[in-house]
Amino acid sequence: MDSPNSVLSAFAGLAIFFVLKKLLDTLLGAKKYGRPYPPGPPPKFLIGNALDLPLKDSAKHFREVGKELDSDLVFLTALGNHVLFINKREIADELLERRSKIYSSRTQIPTTTIMGWDKHNVAMMDYGEEWRLNRKACQQHLNRRHARAYEPVQLRQVHKMLDNLLRAPEDFFKHNEILSIAITMDIMYGYQVDSLEDPAVIAAAKNVALAIPLLMPGGALMNIFPILKHVPSWVPGAMARKRAEECAFWNNELIRIPLEHVKTRVGSGTARPSVISDMLRRKDTVGVSEQEERVLSNMAYTAYSAASDTTMSATGTFIHMMLTHPEVQKKAQAEIDMVVGTSRLPTFDDRASLPYVEAVYREVMRYNPPLSIGVAHASAEDDYYNGYFIPKGTTIFANLWAMAHDEEKYREPDTFNPERFFTENGELNGDSRVLAYGFGRRACVGKHVASATMWITIASILSDFNIDKAKDEFGNEIEIDHGYEDLGMIIHKKPFKCSILPRSDLVSKLVKEALSEGK
Repeated sequence: MDSPNSVLSAFAGLAIFFVLKKLLDTLLGAKKYGRPYPPGPPPKFLIGNALDLPLKDSAKHFREVGKELDSDLVFLTALGNHVLFINKREIADELLERRSKIYSSRTQIPTTTIMGWDKHNVAMMDYGEEWRLNRKACQQHLNRRHARAYEPVQLRQVHKMLDNLLRAPEDFFKHNEILSIAITMDIMYGYQVDSLEDPAVIAAAKNVALAIPLLMPGGALMNIFPILKHVPSWVPGAMARKRAEECAFWNNELIRIPLEHVKTRVGSGTARPSVISDMLRRKDTVGVSEQEERVLSNMAYTAYSAASDTTMSATGTFIHMMLTHPEVQKKAQAEIDMVVGTSRLPTFDDRASLPYVEAVYREVMRYNPPLSIGVAHASAEDDYYNGYFIPKGTTIFANLWAMAHDEEKYREPDTFNPERFFTENGELNGDSRVLAYGFGRRACVGKHVASATMWITIASILSDFNIDKAKDEFGNEIEIDHGYEDLGMIIHKKPFKCSILPRSDLVSKLVKEALSEGK
């Protein structure tokens, strides 16, 4: 076996060659087409903008860079790799929606392949026939009409969370994390999640925690120099490959655990109704093609691997905003009391009659989009916008946070204010679009299920609990930690202490009755 030093020397030589080649491509790229790249920070010699790509707080950073450049586009180039941040909704609509044929690809990077995400995760598949087949299956099972069929599952899992809050309100973040994965696991597999020690929950958490940093611009050197993907993980300095291989293990576990569970349950006749159990029953009776089995398995895996962190992020923001905006909490509760009353729990049929609760949901999703810069698109061919040249293969991020905090669209955008979604006549305005669900053909296919999950969670907690500041043993209010943790693409509220208590003695009875009915 070659020594680590000789292996490193060989790859160092190849890396230098790629640096020079990519540098030449960068210098000649825009000149070749006679138009400039979009505005961006000045590149440095040899490395370009490699040092201008932060691994955290990218959304806020590139909004500020855009302001400094007086541009809604921020373009960076690092060793021949191009990255474009879009800070304006109208530009994202033009490029990612109206020109979706060009901008629906995914940047294919070595870490994605090593992790296995490009084979099973529909959101990460490259634009092509396999992606279309998987996307079609997602649209068929997760469209607005089908989403209504999953409401009983959503209610059952939300009611379980309410029961957990009654038992141990101090463990809210734990209950939130369980809920975030339990709903999609139940819908897709009939798999019941009741603990953070559940092997599927552990696999999901490990998978995301390892993957997100590797998917960020600058997160792995091999994504800039693909030749480095051949460096063995045992070579010193090959940490990214080691992390990607570890992620691949947890990714496979994430696929295996619920699938084996549902197959066993179907075989014993004890499986709960779910997308995969229904497919397996049909496979045993009328037959199912290999293609249908593959795409449905991919859809199920994608749904619960994608929903866990985003739902947890949004619910954490909601609790934080209710704690810091008691007047909003009281107004929403008053509306629920008037429409729903206090003798039952909210249902999905109440949604149209609760406009203020709807506004709270919209504002939660606007104030802190869980995926602050979304998932990267890629340009499939050279393109031009407003006189600027966008090269083929450019990695494109829709800066959702910047769009949601656009001062031209939202007055005082850094203030949490559901009132912004009402007209002067007191009716909900037309701004119902949730930017957090993305753009174009790559928009979240599960947005109808996700929206329903968030709304019923918000309505149920407001209906049954008061959220107040926690107090110490001497009765003094405990200071709130207002910080958010940026994990790369995903933003989570940092844990904080608060008091979550039932609004009346009737709540416990209502929750127990609901759980009994929902079994």
